Parts: sequence; C-alpha cells; structure tokens
Amino acid sequence: MGGDTSKNRKRKGPAALCRLSHGFLSNMGVSIAHRLGQPALFSRPAGLDDRLPVPRLPLPPEDSAETSDAGRTPPAFISVFLPEFPHRKFPGQDRFQILGFIAKGSYGPIVKMKDISNDRIYAVKVLPKSEILKYGVLEQSKEEVIIQRQLKHPFIHNLQDCWQTQRNLFITCDYCGTGDLYTYWLLKGRFGEDEVRLFAAELGSALGFLHDLGIIHRDIKMENILLSDQGHLRLSDFGLSRRLRRGGRAFTICGTIQYMAPEVLSGGPYNHAADWWSLGIMLFSLVTGEFPVPAEQDHSTMLKKVREFPYVLPNTFSSALILLLTELLCKSPVNRLRNLECFKMQAFFRGTSFDTHVLQRTPVKFILELRTHPDWEAKAMRGLSLDCFENFDCDKILHSPTTPTELSPALANTDLS
Repeated sequence: MGGDTSKNRKRKGPAALCRLSHGFLSNMGVSIAHRLGQPALFSRPAGLDDRLPVPRLPLPPEDSAETSDAGRTPPAFISVFLPEFPHRKFPGQDRFQILGFIAKGSYGPIVKMKDISNDRIYAVKVLPKSEILKYGVLEQSKEEVIIQRQLKHPFIHNLQDCWQTQRNLFITCDYCGTGDLYTYWLLKGRFGEDEVRLFAAELGSALGFLHDLGIIHRDIKMENILLSDQGHLRLSDFGLSRRLRRGGRAFTICGTIQYMAPEVLSGGPYNHAADWWSLGIMLFSLVTGEFPVPAEQDHSTMLKKVREFPYVLPNTFSSALILLLTELLCKSPVNRLRNLECFKMQAFFRGTSFDTHVLQRTPVKFILELRTHPDWEAKAMRGLSLDCFENFDCDKILHSPTTPTELSPALANTDLS
C-alpha cells in the first residue's frame, strides 16, 4: 500500500498511484491496495507465478442461515476457502465489540475491534467472498494467511486469527496505534546514522528470518513498517509475498515501483535478493530525506532510470554507511549483499547486537518523542478525509451496530493526488 511516497508532492496523476496502500493503515499491518479513483498499479499482480484459476461460485443470499450441521459436507462457497479460513459464525456482541473503522480497503473494510474476553484490541480485515472471487484473488488471499501463520518473530507483525462466515473472510492482526515509519520520516525529514542503524538491524533480522523460511516479501517499504508501542519495527503486509523453493525464481512485476529492484522491473527472474535492494532504497531515503529515483508511471521508464542512477551517497556520510548501501544497491543481484550473515558483518554494525531480545530491551526514544509531535496526526492523515467513507456501510457487512468512529492515521499512506 504507497505509490509516489516522495516528499516532493508536486507529482500528479497516475505516476503517483503506482502502489496505493494502507500498510494495514499503520493500525493493522496487512496492507491492501486502495481503489479510490484510479486503480493501483503493481498492487495485485498477474504473472507467471500465479496460481490455479479461480472458480466462479454461487454465493448464498444475504439472509441465508449459517451451516450448523457439523456432519454435512460444506457447500462450495465455504469449502473453496478451506482449510485456511475455518467456518464459524461471527461472534456476538458479548465477545467482540466493534469500535469503529480503520479504513476502507480494496475488497472490504478494516475495523477496530475489541475482544471482551481478553480486553485486547485488534484490527480485523473483512473480505467479502464475492469481491475475492470477482477479482480473482482467492489463491492470493489463502497464500497470505499460509505465510503469516509461519511467522513468529519480534520484528514481524503477528497474525492472530482468521475465519469465514457465509459471505465474508476475516483476518485478525494486532492493533498498532503508534503508526508507520513513513509518518515519522515525514515528521523528521531525515534520520541520523545511529537511528538508521537500529532500523536496519531490526529489519535485517526480520528479512533473514523470512528468507530462511524461503519466503520473499516483495513489498519492503516504509509504509509497511509498523511501530510497536515501544517504537520498535514490525514488518507487515504479506499480500504480495510468496514461497520460493531453494534455487527458485519469480517473474511477476509487483511491489511498490520506487523500491523495486532492477531485476523485478525487468520481469525477472528474481529471488530473495530483491528484498535486500528494497531495504537499501529505504535506508538511502531515511538518511538523505528523499528517494534516490522518483516514481515513474510505468516499470519500463523506471527501469531505465534505475539502471542509470549511481546510488552514491555524499561523502558527508560515514564510509561504513556508504559501503553498506553500495553493497545493498548493487544492480547485479548475484553480487548484491543478500543474506543476513553478510549484512551483520558490515562495518556499519560494528558493536551492534543482532540479538532480538537485546534490540528490544530499550524503548526507541526518538520515535516515542516524535509520536507526541503536534503535527503527527496531520502528517499521518496526509490529506485524506472522512468523505471517502461517507457511503460506507459497515453494518451491512458485519450485521453489527457500529459507527465510523475512527479513521486510521495511516490512511496517510494513500496518495489521492
């Protein structure tokens, strides 16, 4: 969920909409391409690594009763979403309390929900089955859940639960109210090397963990980096992720255009090394205050500019940081820094522990201080208003009384130029 996320807001039109997203709107963590106005480019790809064709299934009428006979074979509109989405009734108000909207996503709402039984708040993505089948994203939705269920890591956003009713899919994740890294970048302007070192160590640890499991993220960017209540990173949005066997390659052009590695822009083949390029673009932007190459309208033009750009930092930065970014932004994936062990050995991390318990031990003061900044809410919203949601009927989807009491700050991630 990001498009032209550069601070230079002069860009207009489709080029600014290359990957509209919410980063699960900083309050969720599973980003969805937003379809307000023009469609998002590169947000939900179709390519050589797509899965099986999506069946067309008749859905039950709106007032259809839930299937309660455990011995009966479930109808196709339920079984096709199994086993990733177990079939349940939607919990009543004695269990879940809907506190309001977080956002209106591509296929349905994201709501803020309180579980009364444990007094915890979650963000819940609601996906109407009719939309999932209409847009051919059944296998993609299942793959996202399969991947996230494997991921238990302190710097990765947690999936809590998922299930289906007659007409909807539900994906529940932790609620992150601190926001996303992009908002703090807008507030700060640029981060110092010591601050970026912490971000790099935490995100590098998360990437190493993912890649060891054979998972490529394919959409590393600031909008998909949520922040815990202590200011530590949480990598989110696995909607474009896929599993690659050892030696496997992908070919789909997908992700956020400013962060795409040259081998992705060219249509592949590519592998996990593409995620390390995206990390390099993010670190470059954090320390300089701007993206190295502004977003272009199409991947061919972007590829030409990426191939020509030198990705050289000014000599005002430390030689250790310059070396790190030079190795991450190597245009040849074979020669690129592309694994955690080599990453940790960089001079930039001398004296830095990559132990996740040590990294989490101390709150990130500069993030927590920025959270209290008077302009935080405005920067997070980035011009989006409640008008986008005025005709949105949450009652109709959830069959539960609610009002749009909350709009996530991370709707900020959507550029509506």
